[in-house]
Amino acid sequence: MGHPPLEFSDCYGDSPDFRERLKCYELELERTSKFLKDVIKDGNNVISAIKGYSVAVQKFSQTLSVFQFDFIGDFLTDDEINIAGSFHEFAGLLQEVEDDRMMLVQNACDLLIKPLEKFRKEQIGVTKEKRKRFEKESEKYYSQLDKHLNLSAKKKETQLQEADELLEKEKVNFYESSVEYVYHIQQVQDRKKFDVVEPTRNHFESTREEMEELMNRMKHPSQIVKMQGQPTIEGYLYSQERWALGVSWVKYYCKYHKDSKLLVMVPSEPKPATKQVGHLKLKSCIRRKTESIDKRFCFEIETYERNTPVTLQAVSEANRKLWMEAMDGKEPIYHSPIHKQAEMELNEVGFKFVRKCINFVETKGITQEGVYRTVGSNIQVQKLLNAFFDQKCPGDVDFHSGDWDIKTITSAMKFYLRCVTIHRNLIESENLDNRLGAIHSLIYKLPEKNREMLNLLIQHLVNVCSNSGDNLMTPSNMGVIFGPTLMRAEEETVAAMLDIKFQNIVVEILIEDYTKIFCSAPDESSTAPPMPPPRITPRKRQPITMSKRPPRIYPAVNFGQFQNTESNYLCGTLAACPPFIVWYFIYCSKFLLAVTK
Repeated sequence: MGHPPLEFSDCYGDSPDFRERLKCYELELERTSKFLKDVIKDGNNVISAIKGYSVAVQKFSQTLSVFQFDFIGDFLTDDEINIAGSFHEFAGLLQEVEDDRMMLVQNACDLLIKPLEKFRKEQIGVTKEKRKRFEKESEKYYSQLDKHLNLSAKKKETQLQEADELLEKEKVNFYESSVEYVYHIQQVQDRKKFDVVEPTRNHFESTREEMEELMNRMKHPSQIVKMQGQPTIEGYLYSQERWALGVSWVKYYCKYHKDSKLLVMVPSEPKPATKQVGHLKLKSCIRRKTESIDKRFCFEIETYERNTPVTLQAVSEANRKLWMEAMDGKEPIYHSPIHKQAEMELNEVGFKFVRKCINFVETKGITQEGVYRTVGSNIQVQKLLNAFFDQKCPGDVDFHSGDWDIKTITSAMKFYLRCVTIHRNLIESENLDNRLGAIHSLIYKLPEKNREMLNLLIQHLVNVCSNSGDNLMTPSNMGVIFGPTLMRAEEETVAAMLDIKFQNIVVEILIEDYTKIFCSAPDESSTAPPMPPPRITPRKRQPITMSKRPPRIYPAVNFGQFQNTESNYLCGTLAACPPFIVWYFIYCSKFLLAVTK
C-alpha cells in the first residue's frame, strides 16, 4: 500500500494532515523494523540449524572415512575391499556437500543477515533517534508557544522581547529537527530497495544527494513557495471560546481561501467539548486593540455563520500581519462611533436604552463580581451603540438574544451617560458644599429629564450595592466609577483633576441617601455655615489648564434670580472667590461631610 509523499515544506506548517502522514510512515517503519527483526531471528535460527546438521554430517563422514574391517587371515577379500572403498568414497562426497553447504550458509549470513542487521541498526535506529529528537523539540516548542501566548500584553517591553527571542530559538530548533526527521524517513524508504538488491545502489546514491541538497535548502523558510490550488494562508490559530463556566482558548489549524473568503478551522486536538466550527465565510477582519484584551497578537473576524465576532490569536506579530493581509484586515477605530450629538440626547430612545441596560443587569448580572468595574470589548460596545441608536430603527435591539454580555452592556451605558448633557448641570454642583442638604437642593434644580435619568440610575446603583456581598461593589466603589462619568469636566484643567475625589463623594452620597434625596423635596429653611463675602475686584490671573482651548468665560452672577436661597448664594460667592478661599471652602466641606456621616 502506498503512502502520500512527505514534503519538506510541510514541516513548517506542521498541520494535522502532515502529522497523520508522518504517522503512516512511522507505522510503516515499525512494521519494517519488526519484519526485519523476525527475518534476522528466523534466518539465524535456520543458519544455526544448518550448521548443527552440517557438523553432524561431517562427523558422520569422518566416521565413515576411518572405517576399517577386521579380517581373518593375511589379506582382505574383494567384498571387504569394495565395502571399505564405498565408505571412503561416500564420506568424501558428504564432506564435499557440507563444504558447499557451509559456503552457502556463510554467503547467506554475509549477504542477507548482516546487511539487514546493519540496515536495522544504522538506518531504522538512526531514524528512531531523529524521531525522539523531533518529538522532544516539538514538545519544547509548543510548550514554550503556549506560555508565550499566555503572556500579558501589559508586561514590560524588555520581557516581551526576551520571550520573543526565546520562542524564535525554540522554533528554529523544532523546524530543523522536523526537516531532518522527514529526510531520514524518506531515506529509509529508498534504502530498502537496494540494501538487499545491489544493482539499484547507483540510482539511490544520486537520488540521495539530490534529496540532501533539497533538505539543506528547505531549512530556510524563505525557500517555501505556495503551489497553485493551495490555501492563501494556513497555520495554527487560537480561538476564544465562551462556555457556561467561563472562557477558554482552543487551538485550531486554519486554512483561509481568499477567493471564496472561506476559513476552515480544524481542532488541533479533537475533544467532545470542542466546538466543531468547520467552515466559516468571512465578512470582515479587524485587529484587536492592545488595551482591549490581555492577550497579544489578537484579531477579530465577523462571519455569516456566527452572530458574534470570533476572536483569534496568531502565534506572533508577523504571523498576525500575514493573516490580516490575507483577510484584508483593518485597523481598529479609535474615535467614538456616534458622530452626531443629537443621537445621544436625553430623549425617549435614551431612556429606553438605559432602562433596558438596567433591566438586563438586574436580571442577569447584579451578583456578578466587579459589575460596572470590568469593561467590555470596544468593538462590541460600538456595535451595540450603533445598532440601538440607528436612526432608521432606534431601540430595535434584543439584549437577551445572547449576542451581548454584561461587560458590553454596562460599558455601553457608561459611554451613553458620559455623552448626554446630564453631567453639565452636575459639574456646577461639584464645587459646592458637599453636605447632604446642598446636594439635595441642587438635585431638585436640575431639569426634569436630567433629574429623572439621575433618579433612574441611582435607584439602580442602590440595588447593585445591596448585593455588594456578592459583586463587591460598594457605594464607594460606585462613586469611583460613576463620579467622573456623570460629572466629567469639559476642560482638562488641574482643578478638574483635583475635583475627581469630590465627584466620587457626591455619587456615594446620592446612593447612600437615595430615599431622602429623591423621594422628598429639600428643606429650604436649612442654613449653611457662614462663608466669606464675594471679592469685589475681578480675578486677574487665568486658571491653570492643560487644554489648548481658551478658558471658558462664565456670565456674571445675578443674585436676584436665585431668590436669596443659601445654596444659590454659594454659587455666587464661589464664582468670584480667590483660590485660597476655595481651598478653605473645600476643607470645611470635607469636615462637615465627616460630621454628617
